[in-house]
Amino acid sequence: MATQLGAISFVSAPAFVAIKEGGGLKWLCYEFGVPLALIPVMAFIIPVLHRHHTISIYEYLEKRFDGQTRTLVSVLFQLGRGLATAVAVLAGGLILSTALSISTPTAILLVGAITIIYDALGGIKVVILSDFLQMIIIIAGIFICGVAAIYLVGWETGWAMLPADRFEILDFKSWGTSSEGTYGFWPMLIGGFFLYIAYYGTDQSQVQRELSVGSVDDVRKSLVVNAIGRFPLVLSYCIMGILVGAVFTQGEAVVQVAHTLGIESERVQTILSHDPDRMVPMFILSFLPHGIIGFIFVAIMAALMSSLDSGLNSLSAVTMKDIYQRYIKKEAQERHYLIVSKLFTLGWGIFCVGTALILYSFGETTRQTTIVRINQVGSLFYGPILAAFALGMINSRIASIPIKIGITGGILTNIFLWQYTEISWFWWNVSGFLGTAGFAFLANFLRNEQPETLSDSLLIQGREEHSRINWKMIYLMIIFYFFVLIMATFLIEKSGSG
Repeated sequence: MATQLGAISFVSAPAFVAIKEGGGLKWLCYEFGVPLALIPVMAFIIPVLHRHHTISIYEYLEKRFDGQTRTLVSVLFQLGRGLATAVAVLAGGLILSTALSISTPTAILLVGAITIIYDALGGIKVVILSDFLQMIIIIAGIFICGVAAIYLVGWETGWAMLPADRFEILDFKSWGTSSEGTYGFWPMLIGGFFLYIAYYGTDQSQVQRELSVGSVDDVRKSLVVNAIGRFPLVLSYCIMGILVGAVFTQGEAVVQVAHTLGIESERVQTILSHDPDRMVPMFILSFLPHGIIGFIFVAIMAALMSSLDSGLNSLSAVTMKDIYQRYIKKEAQERHYLIVSKLFTLGWGIFCVGTALILYSFGETTRQTTIVRINQVGSLFYGPILAAFALGMINSRIASIPIKIGITGGILTNIFLWQYTEISWFWWNVSGFLGTAGFAFLANFLRNEQPETLSDSLLIQGREEHSRINWKMIYLMIIFYFFVLIMATFLIEKSGSG
């Protein structure tokens, strides 16, 4: 949970709620898929991956299919995670440039350099511990910003200042078949369900934490905490966005922001329309005491590094295990692999910083808010990756060549939808999954190829640790919690529109 509470959550989600064109509290619908998605992850995916004791989870695909399948999916992960991490670097650059009044490219270089150094010197233990400590700091930051905004505008006034259309959360009519329905209930729920299964079950940056836990039951316990605790956390920074956004609707507040930044008042609104993610940093600089300003920016930069270090650490681990150790140097001493992994961390850091600079030069990424862009990148690849794991675990008849054809077909399906339709990007998670499965089954049927004899340990029906916990009952409780969340958001929607 700490990994996901990064600078993008703290800065970009409130901006989406308060000022992004087409935004609002509807972002909460994206969280409905989390508790439901964690059920198949806990019940099926984690038991299979956990008993193989792999460093790179894509080693499973080699055992189930072949080495080429492992490499293909690993490269897809590296591409998607590398681009997503670059977007996170960009978000950090926007924040730091606002705080220090330096250019965004300079800030991007500074953020990247600091994170690369401490991640290369640390490792997974440092990453996990620092993530947890950073989460504590960032939660304190959310509380402080929310209280300060209430002090400036008042709770009732702040709540009332958000336009009624931004309280529209449960849009059951929109199915995401056009640009106007991108953030409808159904695409966000169903697309989010597939995305979060893939994220928690097949994304190295998340699963590497789950595989470091001693038992399957302990992994499941941690995911139950995530299933229950994530929505209140997201709701807290969305509410912060409402209150901070209300401050920016007042003329005298905008004048104070302009004075703090040394620019004209009209320039403030222009900057926010182009880079909505600057709203929270501007608020912090303009309305909080100096000691608190330092603390909050430490919180933001800590949260940013929480996202960056997990991305770089997972990219380095996968590149080492799936590319270098498999194709370049199969036998070497551990010290050699350790040194090379640090070099991969450096290389991926340079890639992410360079890509962030390119994305900033286009401008469209920042206008759409980085939280949208980073999820779009994931949606392009997550469906095919999830399908590869799911077919390997569930269907014993799919062979190696058909699965590679399926993955390619699933990605091409998503690229087609991206370039030639207005279908919501949330649906890419579903279309990528179904496209991969469909092409794989068709190729398998046409080739009439049977895979080699498979060990039961590679399938869901294989051995599983004995548990004294009634997990089926817990899964039912999580489903009940899902409906509680819908009711809670319905009440929030009514309180705003009423």
